[in-house]
Amino acid sequence: MTVDRDAAGELLAALADPTRREILEALAARGEASATTVAAGLPVSRQAVVKHLAVLDAAGLVEARRRGREVRYAVRPERLTAMARWMAAVATEWEARLETIKRIAESPPPP
Repeated sequence: MTVDRDAAGELLAALADPTRREILEALAARGEASATTVAAGLPVSRQAVVKHLAVLDAAGLVEARRRGREVRYAVRPERLTAMARWMAAVATEWEARLETIKRIAESPPPP
């Protein structure tokens, strides 16, 4: 799975909110949970958790599964893994650029 610029922006925007990060952490710890269960451990309402879960779902970070009347959510780690790979590639590229700048800056001036 690769990460294009639009997907990266959507993913980073979803992760920018601390409540959404807490929700992801809660789901990762539980494996799967309903919005009601997640909301019980947070200082926000169930309705707010549902809205945050919708953003996380749109970004592909969680998956919703209906079980009877209940909707249960689980983390989709492949999106985070793809994003981590993309960020590592960007970091490697920048490190190479900075190393080139350093080499040029530290080289003796031409005669």
